[in-house]
Amino acid sequence: MHSQTRIRAAVMRGGTSKGLYFVAEDLPAQGAERDAVLLAAMGSPDARQIDGMGGANPLTSKVAIVSRATRSGADVDYLFAQVVVDEARVDYGQNCGNLLAGVGPFAIERGLVSASGEVTDVGIHMVNTGQVAVATVQTPCGVVRYDGDVAIDGVPGTAAPIPLMFRDTAGASCGALFPTGQRQDVVDGVAVTCIDNGMPLVLMRAADLGITGAESCEQLDAAPSFQAMRDRIEAIRLAVGPRMQLGDVRSRTVPKMCLVAPPRAGGALATRCFIPHRCHSSIGVLAAVSVATAAALPGTVCHEMAVVPESDAPLLAIEHPTGEFTVRLALGVDADGTTDVTGAGLLRTARWLFDGEVCIPNHAWAQGDKP
Repeated sequence: MHSQTRIRAAVMRGGTSKGLYFVAEDLPAQGAERDAVLLAAMGSPDARQIDGMGGANPLTSKVAIVSRATRSGADVDYLFAQVVVDEARVDYGQNCGNLLAGVGPFAIERGLVSASGEVTDVGIHMVNTGQVAVATVQTPCGVVRYDGDVAIDGVPGTAAPIPLMFRDTAGASCGALFPTGQRQDVVDGVAVTCIDNGMPLVLMRAADLGITGAESCEQLDAAPSFQAMRDRIEAIRLAVGPRMQLGDVRSRTVPKMCLVAPPRAGGALATRCFIPHRCHSSIGVLAAVSVATAAALPGTVCHEMAVVPESDAPLLAIEHPTGEFTVRLALGVDADGTTDVTGAGLLRTARWLFDGEVCIPNHAWAQGDKP
C-alpha cells in the first residue's frame, strides 16, 4: 500500500510550454480538492517548485485536463489550468494555445479519439472560453508521429507539424474583439489597444514607456532602472481589467501586457509580452494571434508601425525575444467596409516526454475520498 495517492499523468511539451496532461476522470471533480491536487503535483506555492513537477516558471507550471467532448462539433474537451508558481492558486481564466498543441496527440494516445488515417483531425473544445480549435495530428499506421522537420523558435531541434485552426476566438474571454468598444484608449497617459482574439491582451508602444522594445527579458524583469516602468504597466493592467469585462484582475493572470515596436528582423512587429508580470521568453500562441490581429486592423496602437503583407490571407511573423511566431490570418471586410479578421491559424509542435503516475501527498486531500 502506497503512502501517497498515485494519479496517471503524462508530461508533454506543447509548443514552447510544458505541463502535466490528465484525463479528467482521473482527477477529483472541480473545486478546492482538485486545485489542491494540482498544486501538490506542481509543487506550489514555492518559487523553486522543488517538491513537485513544475519547473519554477509559468511556462512549465501548466496543466491540461482532457475528456470526451460535451458539445457538438468537437471530439474532446480541454480545460487549461495555470498553476501559479509562488502562490497557492490555480487560474482557469484563460486558454493556453501552447499546451493546446499537445491535446490532440494526448487524446489519441489515451484512446479518447481514434486515429483515422495518415493524419487525424481532432476537434478541441477549449472549455475555459467555449471556443473550438482543430488540431491536425500526423498518425501514420494509426500511431502518433512526433519526429519531423518542423522547427519553432523557442524549442531546440525539429518535430512533426501540428497545424491549429481556430474557430470564433474573437471575444472569447471578454465578449468582444475590442472589449472597451474602442481600438485605442488612453490609460495613465499611455495609448493602449485592448483586444481579445483568443487571449485578452493590452498592447502599448514600447516607446511610450521609455524603452526601445529590444531589451532582454532579464532587463525588463529585474533591472532597477525599469522598476518604474513595471509598476506603470501593472497600474494600467489593473485599470483596464474592469473595462475589458474581466473585473478585478489583481489575482488573475489576464490580461497579458504586450509592448510593441517596429520589426527588427524582417517580421511584422516586435513584441515583449508579460504573462502578466514576467517577460515571456517568446510569446504565447493565442497572444500571438491577438497581436497579429491588432497589427492587421486600422486604428490600433500598432497598425501603422506593423508590416502587413497585401493579401486576404497574410502570414505575419510576430517577433519576440527568442525568434518569431508566424500567424496566418483570414481577412475580410465588414458591413461598414472596414478590414476585419475572420479566422486565424498557426503551426506548433509537441512531444510526449513521460508517461506514468504523479504522486500526491496525503495533506493535499482536504476532504472526501481519494480517487
